[in-house]
Amino acid sequence: MEYSYPISMDWTTEEIISVVQFFEAIEKVYDKGVERTQLMEQYRKFKQVVPGIGEEKKVFREFEEVSGYSAYHAVKKLKESSVDTEIIKLP
Repeated sequence: MEYSYPISMDWTTEEIISVVQFFEAIEKVYDKGVERTQLMEQYRKFKQVVPGIGEEKKVFREFEEVSGYSAYHAVKKLKESSVDTEIIKLP
């Protein structure tokens, strides 16, 4: 992948790692799929860094602009699923 992840200079190194790991999981959702529990864990860590809906939308939009991957659609599918062993995959 030849793009930069949307990060804030206000975040700590640990927070940046959490956000990057979440976006890497989103990439995997499109490439080969991710188990629901793993994606949920990454999303929870992401939400600790980006708790507000407005900021989440902004970061998701920035990520989609540079990568072409929709974190919104991946999280929507994650929330619609209730089976922990389900693989979350998007085309």
